[in-house]
Amino acid sequence: MVTKLPKTDVVTVGVGWTGGIIAAEASKAGLKVVGLERGGNRGTANFAMKHDELRYALRGELMQDLSRETLTFRNNGGQRALPMRQYGSFMLGNGVGGAGTHWNGMTDRYLPYDFEIRSKTIERYGEGKIADGLLIQDWGITYDEMEPYYTMFDKMAGISADETPLRGERSEAFPNPALKHGPELDLFKETTKKMGLDPFTMPAANNSQSYENPDGQHLAGCQMNGFCERFGCEYGAKASPNVTVIPTALKTGNFDLRPHSEVIEVLHEGGKATGVIYVDTRTGEKFEQPAEIVAITSYTFNNNRLLLNSKLGTAYNPETGRGTIGKNYCYQIIVGTDGFFDDRKFNTAIGSGGLGATLDNFNGDNFDHTDLDFIHGGAIIMNQSGKRPIDNNQVPPGTPRWGKEFKEQSLKYYNRMVNVHTYGAVMPHVNNYLDLDPTYKDVHGNPLLRMTFDFSDTDRKRGRFLNEKTKEIMLEMGATHVSENESVEHYDITKYQATHNTGGVIMGADPETSAVNNYLQMWEADNVFVVGGSAYPHQSGYNATHTLGALAYRASEGIIKFSKEGGKLA
Repeated sequence: MVTKLPKTDVVTVGVGWTGGIIAAEASKAGLKVVGLERGGNRGTANFAMKHDELRYALRGELMQDLSRETLTFRNNGGQRALPMRQYGSFMLGNGVGGAGTHWNGMTDRYLPYDFEIRSKTIERYGEGKIADGLLIQDWGITYDEMEPYYTMFDKMAGISADETPLRGERSEAFPNPALKHGPELDLFKETTKKMGLDPFTMPAANNSQSYENPDGQHLAGCQMNGFCERFGCEYGAKASPNVTVIPTALKTGNFDLRPHSEVIEVLHEGGKATGVIYVDTRTGEKFEQPAEIVAITSYTFNNNRLLLNSKLGTAYNPETGRGTIGKNYCYQIIVGTDGFFDDRKFNTAIGSGGLGATLDNFNGDNFDHTDLDFIHGGAIIMNQSGKRPIDNNQVPPGTPRWGKEFKEQSLKYYNRMVNVHTYGAVMPHVNNYLDLDPTYKDVHGNPLLRMTFDFSDTDRKRGRFLNEKTKEIMLEMGATHVSENESVEHYDITKYQATHNTGGVIMGADPETSAVNNYLQMWEADNVFVVGGSAYPHQSGYNATHTLGALAYRASEGIIKFSKEGGKLA
């Protein structure tokens, strides 16, 4: 039995950053919004969460329950995909706030080059620069068109930063000054400046001072206690949906937040969605929520899987190249160098999730690729996020992994070790995609999502190039010992790297090569908006969250406009 509920103006599938932004903007505009979130409600006050590394960081209490729903993985189409039964490469948020609760707070705009990557690459180097098999395409929007939405996110979240050289022009200054930092970041900045590079303090959603945003929500100043990534902020100093856009939406009286509500199908006919079916995860009851507009605002994997299981849109076929749902799945190639100092001591236990120094000299097309056999690059970063005692316990190369010597070395170098790494871009490849697994199902009997992904040759070349740059910087910084270069031969799903999964429901100007337009409105169902990292046609050399938030503001504008006028947005 399915209980049919009264119709609403907008229903969001997920209430994290994207669902929260859409709920806030649409409800402020007078639309009635129902927010369906399959996890529990953490509330909108500051999080009273303990600094319990075992509970949150290692056992993933804030994350999706993989025993109910996971995904399957293989490196290529010739392998059998197997379920991911424990977390490794990425962490999937669950509950009100989603991954926006447990993110670090690194907040990077993508480069103007990213949004017009195909056009700009061909213009500078010729079409032959794009390797065979790469599905490089423009995003159907420019940086200048995105800039106002980036600014909206900055002001809502209270982003803390100063100058950001080699990035796009800004219409307004950052709302808060950059976070203060320790001597390790001074060393990184001083060293890279001497190398002729352009370092700066990263933009962060960890507020450097007390701040009130344009919606009247208050964020506290960061206390530099670390425990940001995989944790909620008990001070309310890290911008999350729970302390910004969700309380803004609730304050309007137009937002109905429903936790423990897992959407399993989008209902549609004749090129229109009519609503969704969801399950109350506590009782097992099924409900139909009719809606004028359906906003699919979950994580990249869930957005793709829900569309595929609902048979909404055309699934990508790697054999023919036709179809768009599941196409252009991307990740990042994250490599770096650990440096161990015998003659320097830092205070690495102190920090904040988004605190770091970075440079863009080897990102995007900021450097000449004429003699290189890859395009794009990556930001080079040193974080001061606050080292945790269990998971952040590196020792110099050659040290045994257990026993007396390991204990001695881990104690010696806990405050003498730093890391320089990169978020390397990944380019979409014809053989990397998402589809439904033919064997494995979730607790409701629906097929799991299957990921087919490996680094392409150009990804490997980019990764090796960037890894060498991180090592050069670390040696110039004076490290006594440095780690060996990391392997980039194949993608490994078992080792944590970053929760920066993108693509599958990509945006663009052509319905033949994209699933949504630049308002994230589906070409095949104009009252469906698919919002999130799933919209990215490729993955840039940055953390993905800021662009996701900016696109959510643009999609909100489109939803409000569609509610009044209908039709395809342009």
